[in-house]
Amino acid sequence: MASADFKKHQYEFTAHIRDPEKNPKPEGIEDRRMAIYRELLFNNIEGFIASGFPVIRKIYSDENWHKMIRDFFSRHKSHSPYFLEISQEFIDYLQNERIPQSEDPAGLIELAHYEWVELALSHDESEIEDTDVDPDGDLMKRIPVLSPLAWPLSYQYPVHRIRVDYQPRSTPATPTHLLVWRQRDFSINFMQLNEISLLLLQKMKEEPARTGLELLTEIAGDINHPKPAVVLDGGKVLLDELRKKQVILGTRP
Repeated sequence: MASADFKKHQYEFTAHIRDPEKNPKPEGIEDRRMAIYRELLFNNIEGFIASGFPVIRKIYSDENWHKMIRDFFSRHKSHSPYFLEISQEFIDYLQNERIPQSEDPAGLIELAHYEWVELALSHDESEIEDTDVDPDGDLMKRIPVLSPLAWPLSYQYPVHRIRVDYQPRSTPATPTHLLVWRQRDFSINFMQLNEISLLLLQKMKEEPARTGLELLTEIAGDINHPKPAVVLDGGKVLLDELRKKQVILGTRP
């Protein structure tokens, strides 16, 4: 077979696998054989996405779910050959290619990102043990060190609460702040943050050379709190709690 003919044959073959309703199978191939490829590849992709986004899978009916996965499979051009990155490709499809449908829940893209975070942290190659810290250092007087496996996140929707029987109809008036982190035993943990705890974690990332006292004093000024001492006292308790949860690893030695 000539090179040009072979390439044309390949395009016809893959186009049919991606979307068999719109693209006829190549000539000369038995449909029974093509069916093996059609089902194997689609089922692999569908199964991986379903396991990576279990809440989204439950929200959709079987018909609407398979319709969406078929649209992703036929429309999206993935840039990574790795199975672990299919979830990122699916989020890219939701953000940039999917035409919104009536069955899509409000906050679908944010919910997908929230579900992806657990997979991403599970496979993050960062190691807590690689961080040089004094685990018992004074978090107020010295510089607290945030775990590289702690991710503060903000969403418009309460993504941690969305499920089959709870789906917001409109964007809430206040955003949802969450912290997701991986502990030494590789367990993934979640907690909701208020404005002060979010600010503290953000400032620890952005200003990694400041003591806990300096960070909390700055926060008290940022929010114009009438009693800065309340912020300092509450912040000290929060710092200790975050250390116990392995979100803060200790202080710079």
